[in-house]
Amino acid sequence: MENHSPAKQNTFYAIGLSYKKADAEIRGKFSLDEKAKANLLEQAKANGVESLLVTSTCNRTEIYGFAQHPFQLIQLLCDNSQGSLEEFQNYAYVYKQKEALNHMFRVGTGLDSQILGDFEIIAQLKNAFVESKKLNLANAYLERLVNSVIQASKKVKNETEISSGATSVSFAAVQYIFKNVEDISNKDILLFGTGKIGRNTCENLVKHSKHDQITLINRTKDKAEKLAKKLNLIVKDYSDLQIELQKADVVVVATGAQNPTIDLDILNLKKPLLILDLSIPKNVNENVKQNPFVTLVHMDHLSQMTDETLENRKQHIPAAEIIITEILTEFLTWSKGRKYAPTIHALKAKLNAIKESEINHLKKKNADFNDEYAEIITAKLIQKITSHFANHLKDDNTVVEESVEWINKVFQID
Repeated sequence: MENHSPAKQNTFYAIGLSYKKADAEIRGKFSLDEKAKANLLEQAKANGVESLLVTSTCNRTEIYGFAQHPFQLIQLLCDNSQGSLEEFQNYAYVYKQKEALNHMFRVGTGLDSQILGDFEIIAQLKNAFVESKKLNLANAYLERLVNSVIQASKKVKNETEISSGATSVSFAAVQYIFKNVEDISNKDILLFGTGKIGRNTCENLVKHSKHDQITLINRTKDKAEKLAKKLNLIVKDYSDLQIELQKADVVVVATGAQNPTIDLDILNLKKPLLILDLSIPKNVNENVKQNPFVTLVHMDHLSQMTDETLENRKQHIPAAEIIITEILTEFLTWSKGRKYAPTIHALKAKLNAIKESEINHLKKKNADFNDEYAEIITAKLIQKITSHFANHLKDDNTVVEESVEWINKVFQID
């Protein structure tokens, strides 16, 4: 694919919705599984979209890309999810140009995470870029941008303590269990779903409690067996879910299903049951709360838990923002330079052509003409003239597109 600047009529946007304004139910409607993301990319390509990437996590669903109007990207999202345009207008956001870039940097460095300093999103951005590049939907601009965000993420993680301490959705779930379930070491815990959050929660439970009464269930049993072997835990078949729910004191649900997998009908309880739903979309039907034995807690509630770790992390936000500003400025300088560099090169070539023509003309008219000296003088003049133009184009107050167009007209540059 050609590495050219984004077309003039195309603008860089970030559109999407997150935990900040959209609750779990709304986020679930706009959630995109792997198939939906693939369909979205194919649709974008078919519609002539030049470059974009799409991410969908439990906390946010976003599209970053170029469009003549943000509605092109919004339509892609609505077409490939259960969310409506009206819901997007009520709960989502649209960022443009520098605002969009700044948002992407804050997301990638954990500043915009539901739990401050959670860096899991950067892996999502990397994977999203890989999928876009496979379909030639990642131009040089987007590649440089993603690499810059990755660079900022590494620097923030290594040079600040914004991710210090153990705090994540999975850790918050474990904290909640320990604080709210008495005599936890004698309770039965069922983990349903062994995706990333499920695995992390399970490892945290084992790590912090040395708990040997944890049972794993996953639709794909071999995935659960791999984790169970690593942690020395029990695995049950998916068909045993209803039976195991009756035995459990605590259930952690972290599946990737698009519809609820646990509802009131399968709960025949004779003792209290704490259910933590860490899934987006929600995988536990709200009707389970009709059972007097059930306490249902969703991940949004867990993410609001503030403790000393989070308070300590907040102190490092200014240092992280300085790093973001530094790397974002470098990216903007590169981006601006690639817009005007071809014009400066073309201007220099045009002036050199004029110089050659004039020197040849004067040599013919004057036998004593010192073309070597003339070459030195004119080369310096051309360098000074092009430097003046380059400095003008570098200025933050310059509208590069307008100035480039003006230079092209004045010097008749094609």
